[in-house]
Amino acid sequence: MTAEEILARLVSFPSVAGRPNGEMVDWIKHYAEGCGATATVLPGPEGDRANLFATVGPRDVPGYVLSGHMDVVPADEPGWVTDPFQLVRSGDRLYGRGTSDMKGFLAAALAALASLGQEPLVRPLHLAFSYDEEIGCRGVPHLIARLTELCAPPLGCVIGEPSGLTPVRAHKGKAAARLTITGRPGHSSRPDQGLNAIHAAVGVLQRAVDAADHLRLGPLDARFAPPYSSLQVGVIHGGEAVNIIPETCSVEVEARAIAGVDPVDLLEPIRECAALLAADGFGAEWSLLSSYPALAPRGNEELAALLSRLTGNKPILAVSYGTEAGLFQAAGLPAIICGPGDIARAHKPNEYIEAGELAAAQRMIEGLGAYLRS
Repeated sequence: MTAEEILARLVSFPSVAGRPNGEMVDWIKHYAEGCGATATVLPGPEGDRANLFATVGPRDVPGYVLSGHMDVVPADEPGWVTDPFQLVRSGDRLYGRGTSDMKGFLAAALAALASLGQEPLVRPLHLAFSYDEEIGCRGVPHLIARLTELCAPPLGCVIGEPSGLTPVRAHKGKAAARLTITGRPGHSSRPDQGLNAIHAAVGVLQRAVDAADHLRLGPLDARFAPPYSSLQVGVIHGGEAVNIIPETCSVEVEARAIAGVDPVDLLEPIRECAALLAADGFGAEWSLLSSYPALAPRGNEELAALLSRLTGNKPILAVSYGTEAGLFQAAGLPAIICGPGDIARAHKPNEYIEAGELAAAQRMIEGLGAYLRS
């Protein structure tokens, strides 16, 4: 199958994060094994989702990992011109949910398997495909925890997030949490008899704004845009009707941290609000929704040079979006971002990848295979 044909099949799976992905995993496993790879399905603790790990070449020799996530964000936006779960070609553009982020990379890697199996590899190439990346990198930690039983310690890991096939050496870390405030409901004509959860959330919002403003002062790292860590409130839910004192209000907040800063620590000013609210008679529940570390630009110099030779693109130091790369680095693997497509096309209607970008990614992976034969 060509990379475009594989991409069409992958896009047809509505693998939205948080939902079962068994059909897609089974299809990829069957395809990879048909190309001579050894494939292992790694079920997650949720019971209805799984990671997949496949290897071409000897598993007991250090090689390289190509990492990508199988899940996508929802495609509920009204601006879609085509069916988001059916690949549509218009000129050089291939439209569909996940084409850039990041089923295009998966398709290029799978298309390359056919040629990689034609001649024995001295060192292996592994495919590490994860689930639920889009809701906080929830799947890949379970895969990483089993790497020692799946292969010899890898030489490095390439995360194929859309970067225009430009090697990227660093990215920010991220943490997200929810604070749920519980008050006392009642008729709005008697506010003295209730506890308004939305009013209580005002102080939380102000604390978040103040914390975000303070982060602008530093520490600073000019490799990122913006050059400082950030914090924002992204979601608020509360209330039932305008004449009811709202019993509950939830606030979801995220932090993005430059390398060397723990994103969970950046949420501490908001978490402290829970104790203050409890002292005022409110219930307050703090839930950490997700977190992953930044990718630091250390230990991946050789990997960056290798990817630069394969793509012809000069490495860049950092991007502000997050990936699974920081988790692989935390596990001791040199890691780097390098994949086809453009992050600016992701998470919006009419997402696409160019056919030429898909072909270039396949050539890069086949070039890595040739390197592993030497």
